Formats: sequence, structure tokens, C-alpha cells
Amino acid sequence: MVNLAAYDVILVNSSGGKDSQTMLRHVVELADKAGIPRKRIVVAHADLGRAEWAGTAELAQRQAAFYGLRFEQVARPQGDLIDHIESRGMWPSPAQRYCTSDHKRGQIAKIIVKLHGEAKRRRGITHFRLLNCMGLRGEESPARAKKTTFQQDKRASTQSRHVDTWLPIHDWTETQVWDSIRESGVPHHKAYDLGMPRLSCIFCIFAPKPALILAGQHNPELLAEYVDLEARINHKFRMDTSMAEIQTAVKEGEAVGVMNGNWGL
Repeated sequence: MVNLAAYDVILVNSSGGKDSQTMLRHVVELADKAGIPRKRIVVAHADLGRAEWAGTAELAQRQAAFYGLRFEQVARPQGDLIDHIESRGMWPSPAQRYCTSDHKRGQIAKIIVKLHGEAKRRRGITHFRLLNCMGLRGEESPARAKKTTFQQDKRASTQSRHVDTWLPIHDWTETQVWDSIRESGVPHHKAYDLGMPRLSCIFCIFAPKPALILAGQHNPELLAEYVDLEARINHKFRMDTSMAEIQTAVKEGEAVGVMNGNWGL
């Protein structure tokens, strides 16, 4: 068990999705049991802009507010993910996951620096310790199943700042996640009620075709924008799938079919 009391700040990354909100509840419960004041818990959301489901950032904030927690929202200042795709002239890929590195991990790093600065100014802390919590689960994919659940983040750590990364619900099943959500009374995103197994980008490069079709059915304007962008930059959304093909499938009423949460992440 991680010693939560050893940290000046417990930072909970929130996408607004089911795993994030379940992790948040779990961390809050552990902190409460350990007698750690909730003011030491901060919820952070990396906003992807138009690429993420509508209302996601607002929901993440509501979920944080349910527990009376501070909420920090951050976004890449040069533009959202769609702007970034156009400027690069290529979509993210498994080999070039700049959607994660630039728009999530890189932005959360700024919050870590901010919180460190606040601790030095307000409390005179000379050696800052932060626990960075992420809602990755091993059940989601073979790659995530192999992830280390607790380790030092050497990139974020400095001589005066120690940062550890923790995956609090890594061994939880999807059934456990939904049981926790129902027990909590905290709202979840409506995309799940539409049939989406994950709350990622609306059109995620790792999503199976059925998920892309379903997302396209409920976001036809964004789908059209992606089709236009694909043509402008002359680069397919994915080697095996173009957004034009997804748009055709949506227009022709192709059945969504069976899908699950294992997106090969």
C-alpha cells in the first residue's frame, strides 16, 4: 500500500471517464481513512479541445467538486489536438503518440511545476513530494497489464522535487468500476450510455471500427471536419481505416457491431 501521508500533494489525473472517476473515489476514500485532509488532493484535467467528447472538462470538474477538491484544467497553448494534427500534417500513431505526450503528459507536467512552486512560496517546503495518480487498468490491454503500478517519475523529479506515479486501480475489473460508480452517485459521461466503452478522443486512433462508427453517428459535424482534414493533409487517419470510410459507413447505416474496451492502447 502506498503511504499517502508521505506526499505534500496527491495529484489525480482525470479524463472525466469511468476509470478516472472510480480512481478519484478510491483515492479520496484511502486518504480519508488515513486522516489526510482533502486539501492535499488536486484533480487535473488535460483538455483536448474539440477532439474530446462535449462536456468532458465540465464533468471532470463536477466530479472533483463532488468531493470538495481543487480542480486544475490545462491545455496546450498552441492550439487543441485538431489544430496540432493539421500543423504537423499527420495523425498521431502508435509510434508518434503526440496526442498523449504533448496534450496530456506534457500539460500535466506544468501543473506539477505549479503545485511545487506554490508549496515553496506558501509553506516553505524545501523538498516537495507529489504522488501522480493515473486511472490505467491492466484489463484494458496487454500493454497496460504489464505496466508497473508504482514508480518514480524521473523526468518530473528534480533535486528539490520528488514525483512518484501510481496506478491505484490497475487490478480492477470493468465490473468493479461500474459497481463503484453506481454506489458513488457521481455522474458519468453520457457517451457510455450511447454504447462507447471508453471516453477517449471522440475519434481515437486506437478505437475499433465499431466505436468510430458509433462516435460518427453522434458527432457528424466533427466527422465531416476530420474527413476534410484527412484530405487536406493527405494522410489517412489510420493505415487500415480512413475517416472517409467511417463517414461512408455512417451514411449507409452500417451496423455498429460488437466492441469492447480493449483498444490496443
